[in-house]
Amino acid sequence: MKTNKYLSVYQELSDQIKKGEIPPKKTLPSENDLAERFQTSRETVRKALNLLSQNGFIQKVKGKGSIVLDAEKLNFPVSGLTSFKELADRMKSSSKTIVYEFGLMQPDAFLQKQLRADSTDEIWKVVRAREIEGERIILDKDFLNKKYVPFLSKGICENSIFEYIENDLQLKISYAKKEIVVEDCTEEDYQYLDIAHFQHIVVVRNYIFLDDTSLFQYTESRHRLDKFRFVDFARRGQA
Repeated sequence: MKTNKYLSVYQELSDQIKKGEIPPKKTLPSENDLAERFQTSRETVRKALNLLSQNGFIQKVKGKGSIVLDAEKLNFPVSGLTSFKELADRMKSSSKTIVYEFGLMQPDAFLQKQLRADSTDEIWKVVRAREIEGERIILDKDFLNKKYVPFLSKGICENSIFEYIENDLQLKISYAKKEIVVEDCTEEDYQYLDIAHFQHIVVVRNYIFLDDTSLFQYTESRHRLDKFRFVDFARRGQA
């Protein structure tokens, strides 16, 4: 059976990216140059590049061409409740948390809805960038109801809020409801993350509950799309 030409072009380029022969951040040759190299049409090359983009090997940037992404992605568990510190401890890469905003605020209508809070409640707001191997690739925007977390400090936020809540406050974090979407990057993303040419970001919204079903934290976790693979384990139930 004859293989479509665009698939063979895709396979050769993806293999070179996986092996590091074409390194991350390198711009691929133009469509014309690739068409000449593979002795095929620009349309065939364009189809191969689209497939590379869909599978996370390249990012097409207007005016710059096709930029190679890092093929090695970090596994981020979808179903688990894992703190960044716990995730970082499992990795062999160096990591760091940078706190950009910290303090108390009154909840607006949006946060009142997300946290089931009253307008008189005080809410801790924490904005943190997560740095791995020298690159800021996650922006966490945490909002915690002071009713359940009466004290918080910048030092705690630089370490682990979950660890503080469980070990110092002796509260049991039980479960979370999650929503995962892809959105356009915001000015805040460009300010606090090393995004460079990316235009979209993966957003994980977490509604986190204690074991008494109290909703104590709402988090918006914004992940650079080239660095993470969102994974889950599912088992089919018996009818």
